[in-house]
Formats: sequence, C-alpha cells, structure tokens
Amino acid sequence: MNPRRMSRPVQIGRTTIGGGAPIVVQSMTKTDTRDIMSTIAQIKELEDYGCELVRVAVPDAEAAGAIRDIKKSVSIPIIADIHFDFRLALKALEAGCDGLRLNPGNISDPEKVSTIVKKAKERNVPIRIGVNAGSLPEAGNRSLTIAEQMVNAALQQVRLLESLDFDLIKVSLKAFDVPATIQAYQMIAQKISYPLHIGITEAGPPRTGVIRSTAGISTLLYLGIGDTIRVSLTAHPREEVSAGYEILKSLNLRQHGPVLVSCPSCGRTEVNLVELAGAVEKELARIDKPIKVAVMGCVVNGPGEARDADIGIACGKGRGVLFKKGKKLRTIEEKDFLAALMSEVEDMTG
Repeated sequence: MNPRRMSRPVQIGRTTIGGGAPIVVQSMTKTDTRDIMSTIAQIKELEDYGCELVRVAVPDAEAAGAIRDIKKSVSIPIIADIHFDFRLALKALEAGCDGLRLNPGNISDPEKVSTIVKKAKERNVPIRIGVNAGSLPEAGNRSLTIAEQMVNAALQQVRLLESLDFDLIKVSLKAFDVPATIQAYQMIAQKISYPLHIGITEAGPPRTGVIRSTAGISTLLYLGIGDTIRVSLTAHPREEVSAGYEILKSLNLRQHGPVLVSCPSCGRTEVNLVELAGAVEKELARIDKPIKVAVMGCVVNGPGEARDADIGIACGKGRGVLFKKGKKLRTIEEKDFLAALMSEVEDMTG
C-alpha cells in the first residue's frame, strides 16, 4: 500500500478532515430535509452506525432554514448540499451549517460564488468543491477526457476561492465510471494539497453498488488517496456507513466494530453455515468494539484458517469447536452454536 497522501487539515465542526487524521466515513440523509423530525431520526440512526459527517439536501429556503432546528438535536456536523441557487447557500450558512457542498457545474458565476465565500469565511465554514461527471460546467473543453474535464472544473473553482483568500477547501471528483474516477483523483492529488472526499457516484443498489464503490474507493485508498469517503447506494444510508467502514477495515486503515470471517462452505460442510453466519452477522451489528469473529464450516481446517480471529467456531456434524486465536476452548452441541459463540463475544467486549 502506498503511503497516504498528506493533505492540509480542514475542520468541519468538531471533525478534522485530512492532515493525517483518520479517514472519515460520511453519508447523506434520504429524508425530506423540511421534515425536521424524520431527518433528525435518520441522522441519529446514522450516528449510531458511526457516521461522522452527514450531508442534507437543500432544495429550497425552507430546507435551508430547517438546518437550524436539526442541528439542535444531533451531534455530527451537517453539510448543506447546494445546487443552482446560491442564495440557498447563504440561508444554510445563516442556519448554522458546518459545511457547504457546491457543484461548479451549476453554480459557477464568480460573483455568486464570491458572495457565498465571503459569508463562509466570516463563519469559518469549509466548502467542498463537488464535481460530478454528469453535471460538468458548460464552458469545459469537451475534447478532453471526462477525468480531465472534472479536474479542470475543480481547479478553476479552487483558483477562484484562493483568489478570495479562502482555503477551507475540500474537493471531490465523482463519476459512475470507476476508471475515470480513479484517473481524476490521481491527477488532482498531484496538483493541490487540499483534502479529498472520494466515492463513486450513483453506484446503484447494494448488491452491485457496494462492488462498484469498493472497486473505486479501495483502489484510491490503496494508492494513498482519500481523506473522507462515502459509499453512495440506492438504499438506507446506514448501509452506506456500514460499507464504508468495511472498506476501511479490509485495508487495515481503521477499526470500527467487529470483523466477521466466514468460509464460503463446501461439500465438507455438515451444517447450515450460511444461516449461522447470517445470524452471527446480525448479532454483531449491535456491537461497536473491534473484535474479529470467525464462523468456519470445517473442524479440521477451520481454527487454522482463522487462527488470528479473537473468537470463532468450527462446525462439524452435530458438534463444533469453539476456538480462540486458533486454540481450542471447548466442544459444543449444534443447538448451542450461536448462543455459545455470542456469549464468548460478549464476554470479550463487555
């Protein structure tokens, strides 16, 4: 894995982005922001799952104003997602948002951007320059690749903000196409020192969206690029947060909650391993401490294959072996597999 690109730190509320800080997992609410109670409830659920930044849509003045009341009931920073109408950014700032996301593809007028920047600077609120392949500025050079067009759009906006003596900047360049996204981030990473928010936009429903997002995000993180991530899924945002942490855990970049190791099962398996692994996964969802748990389908190879697990079970016909760090603890009956394993997990995390 490449050394992580060192970016300058940016503070969003109490959360630090870049500068060597842990890679931040964020999401976006899927409620109508004007429905204050529903939005608060969803953000609180995201907080429980470990979300560290949350973006809310701001389609009109009522949604912008709702940020004030939402912030009173949640603890994580709120970023206002602004498109087309620069006045909504001003209203969101007045309502106390912790960050802004501006799309240079639909707010590019220098005077309007300057007005936003002036107010953001007064309140010390960072701005994410969020470039999307699907909404690039019309003035861009269409003879260039999508990656080059995204980078140019971002750099143009960066230079504008810098000319206004503003450096509380974060940048993202997202596309549905994974290779184009990777190329764009590789290019921009060499040209600016600001923190980068990475992700694959419109990745799709969980089954395919997690795969597409992981292909892009993991590649970039392996290259040392990325300070904050979002897995964009057509699903409840808690799925985005869980997927984000699984990506970070798989690369040993952060530990957050349990890691479940389970074999794919084969002809040697003599229990319903898929059902057992699913039940264990469901039980582990309520645990927030880092622990590695293994569910293996073979008593011969299971403990050895998952020897670094904190606790695990290797299942045989009618009976199984509980093991810890590859060493046998005791033999248990099949009816007790789930209860015995989770009892050990709770003892280790309680």
